[in-house]
Amino acid sequence: MARQKKTIISGVSREQADAAFAQYAKATAQSDKITAEIELQCAKIREKYAAQMSQLDEEKTSSFDVLQSFALENQAELFSKKKSLDMAHGTIGFRTGTPKLKTLKGFTWASALQLVKEFLPDFIRTTDEIAKDKLLADREEEGMSEKMSKCGIQVAQDETFYVEPKKEETT
Repeated sequence: MARQKKTIISGVSREQADAAFAQYAKATAQSDKITAEIELQCAKIREKYAAQMSQLDEEKTSSFDVLQSFALENQAELFSKKKSLDMAHGTIGFRTGTPKLKTLKGFTWASALQLVKEFLPDFIRTTDEIAKDKLLADREEEGMSEKMSKCGIQVAQDETFYVEPKKEETT
């Protein structure tokens, strides 16, 4: 789609604005009606094929389980050099996941934190950050605006234009 520039219209009368709003509301209603019809047709198509899709999902799950059992039972001989095996209809294999830390049995992350502080202090992270929520909550207090300005902070609140047509029930 070609790039379009938004032209600013000026000198619009109340009658022109009302006419534009009527056109906007009509287009919105027609668009909503078409969207509802599309959703209805999609729902009918999903319903038509639901049983077939369910059966195919069951077949895929069953076949996957058979392939996984085969791979696990023969993992030592088939996957000793490569992590995958090419077959007539595709490839099966094992993927190594991303390394992650887990706590040992009997440990929680809180207890692990205390032990890491003691035995591995270089692996403790501390972060300094501005409590923006607190600044926003206290922005009206006396002298706060000046202090925030000294720190290079201001409270900004954007205003956006919106159009909200009245919805009428259609049968």
